[in-house]
Amino acid sequence: MSVSEADVKSALSQIVDPNTGKDLVSGKSARNIRVDGADISVDVELGYPAKSQIDPIRREVIAKLRALPGAGNVSANVYQKIVAHSVQRGVKTLPNVKNIIAIASGKGGVGKSTTAVNLALALAAEGASVGMLDADIYGPSQPTMLGITGRPESRDGKTLEPMTGHGIQASSIGFMIDPDTPMVWRGPMVTQALEQLLRDTNWRDLDYLLVDMPPGTGDIHLTLAQKIPVTGAVIVTTPQDIALLDARKGLKMFEKVGIPILGIVENMAIHVCSNCGHAEHIFGQGGGERMAKEYDVEYLGGLPLDIRIREQADSGRPTVVADPDGEVAAIYRKIARRIAVRIAEKARDMSLKFPSIVVQNT
Repeated sequence: MSVSEADVKSALSQIVDPNTGKDLVSGKSARNIRVDGADISVDVELGYPAKSQIDPIRREVIAKLRALPGAGNVSANVYQKIVAHSVQRGVKTLPNVKNIIAIASGKGGVGKSTTAVNLALALAAEGASVGMLDADIYGPSQPTMLGITGRPESRDGKTLEPMTGHGIQASSIGFMIDPDTPMVWRGPMVTQALEQLLRDTNWRDLDYLLVDMPPGTGDIHLTLAQKIPVTGAVIVTTPQDIALLDARKGLKMFEKVGIPILGIVENMAIHVCSNCGHAEHIFGQGGGERMAKEYDVEYLGGLPLDIRIREQADSGRPTVVADPDGEVAAIYRKIARRIAVRIAEKARDMSLKFPSIVVQNT
């Protein structure tokens, strides 16, 4: 009994990618199906960072195809391919940066910066090239969280080389000022500084650039919306009603300026006592999920109120690198994969493929 391409497609349609929730055929992951007599080969393309997912998916594909009657040798090439996706209309894309993700919150104190750095490290751990832009000009915290000291280099006197911490490229005003120096700047100076940090940093072939936004909906947010090519935004909140009120304002601001919301992350969702193990919802329960349902956006996940998360970030070794096999790091990686999947489902950016039209007198 010979194996046909239809048989192979039927088998692959029964394999669901746990990260996208779609089977490999309808999700258009299965490519280049080849049947040579009894031998079968197939490529499986994943549009998100998938270092920890490649082997499990490959094993499942091979097992499924080997079970086909008459199947001989089976080979499956599972790989990731991250491409640039569409941004706001009228905003030019950035060289060497495929996708920009804004990590935002309506108010301070909800753990946005800690969430941002751990999501960046989680994407990198899954095999992506990742950068971090610290857009909180008044209170830059990424240099401390990434454990980076010193000043950035400039090879041409005009642009800056990104600093590196734990494999993450980073740019921050915090690299250029003393930690105790207050930034007493008006709005125009702040927005100009943000644009310079973004455009005058020599980012090196980034799949994702995460932007750690300041709290609120002020000048920096408007600059981001009008001049910076943003693929999508992630809203960080706590379950507390006061935090959710401000998170809603942040979400609506991004909607108004045409930046899609990739999802909501609920920080400090539950506290488990390190002594007795008692679990308690200190800041309320289910607020982030209710907000996601209300605005028809994805609830990406919830993180615990855990002293280790704070201690690890303060020490310059955030949770994803300090305890990579721990339960909290696994939550960050799962959320990061969902964000990447949401981006992969967006329309691709085709602007670089269109030819330039030049009018000449002949």
